[in-house]
Amino acid sequence: MNFEWTEEEALFRLRLQDFLARNLPADWEAVAGHGPGSAELTEFSRLFCGRLADEGLLTPHWAKEIGGQGLDPWHQLILAEEMWAAGEPRGAQYMNVNWIGPTLIKYGTGEQQARYLPPIAAGDAIWCQGFSEPGSGSDLASLRTRATADGDVYRVSGQKIWTSYAGLAETCFLLCRTGDDRKRGISILLVPMDTPGITVRQIPSIIGEGDIHEVFFDDVVVPATARLGDEGQAWEIIAFSLTNERLGIPRYHLARTALDRAVGILKDQGEFVSETVRVEAANAAALCEAARLASYAIVSRRARGEAIGAESSSARFGTVMAERRVAEFIVEYLSESLGDAHPYLKMHHQRGIVAGIAAGAAEIQLNIIASDVLKLPREPR
Repeated sequence: MNFEWTEEEALFRLRLQDFLARNLPADWEAVAGHGPGSAELTEFSRLFCGRLADEGLLTPHWAKEIGGQGLDPWHQLILAEEMWAAGEPRGAQYMNVNWIGPTLIKYGTGEQQARYLPPIAAGDAIWCQGFSEPGSGSDLASLRTRATADGDVYRVSGQKIWTSYAGLAETCFLLCRTGDDRKRGISILLVPMDTPGITVRQIPSIIGEGDIHEVFFDDVVVPATARLGDEGQAWEIIAFSLTNERLGIPRYHLARTALDRAVGILKDQGEFVSETVRVEAANAAALCEAARLASYAIVSRRARGEAIGAESSSARFGTVMAERRVAEFIVEYLSESLGDAHPYLKMHHQRGIVAGIAAGAAEIQLNIIASDVLKLPREPR
C-alpha cells in the first residue's frame, strides 16, 4: 500500500495552508473558542467561506456542473483535515459542503437545488439538523415529531433537542414521522427557521456559545414541496448523509495537532522528560494515527466508487477514542493551559467533551460495529 500523497494532492494541501495563513486573523484561535454556533464565528464563517468560494476551495469536491471542480474524495479529506487542524473556520458551514449539499444534489428536486445550492456554494448559508429528540437521541427510528399531511401542506408538531446551530440557522433539515412504521414512516422536510410556530431555546453549555438548542414545532405549516425525496424515504437518505458527515469531520487531525502543541509546551517547560508523560503522549499519538488510517481506508473505498456501510462506524469510534485520550492527556499534564494563554488547547478540549456524542453516540457506534460489522448475535444463544 502506498501511503504517500500524489504531487497534486500535496500541492492542494499547500494551497489550503497558504489560504489559511492569508485569511485567518491574528486573534483567530481566540475567536474559534467561542464555538461554531456562536454569533462571532457564524459572522466570520460567512466572510471566510465567501473567500474560500472565490478561490474555488469551498466545494472543490462537488461536480463541475454544480459549481465544483469534480475533485475526488481524497481532496475532500485534505480540505477537511486542514480546516479542522486550524479550528474549523467554516463554522457551521462545514456541514453544508460535506453532507447537506451532496444530499440535495442526490435527492433534491430541481426547485430545491436551485433554491438551496447557490447559497451553500457561495458560503452564505447556515443550516441545522433536526434529528435528536427527548428520549430519542441516537435512536433516530424512535422519533416522535409528526408531520401530518393536510392537502398540499404538512402540519408539524413536536420537539427536537441538542440541535446544533439552530439559533442562527436559516433552514432546518428536519426528520419527522409521517407514518407508523418504525423506519419507513419517517420523512424529511426542509423547513425555513422563520416559519411561524417554531421556537428555539438555547441550552447553556461549556462546549461553545450558541452551539446547542431545543427546538419546538407547534402546528408548523410546511408546503409539501419542502419534502426531500419520497414520503418514508428518510432512512435511505440519512444513511447516505451520515456517511458523508462522519467522514467529513476528521477530528483526529484536530486532536493530533492539539497533542503536538501540548508536547511542544511541555518540552519548552522542561517537563517532557519522565517516562510516564512520554508513554502517555505516545499512546495518544498512536490512537490518532489509528483513527486516521481507519478513516483513510473508508475514503479509499469511496474513491474507488465502492459503497460504504457500517464500517464507517469503526472509523468514527476510533476518532472518538483518539479525541478522548488527547483531551485526557492535556488535562492531566497541562490543565493550566486550558485558559486564555493557549486558546487552541481550550478549544480542542471543548470539542473533545462531545466527541462521543456528536454525530452519533459512541455506544451506538459500538452497537453498529457489533451487529453489522462483526455480525455478533444480539442475544446469547
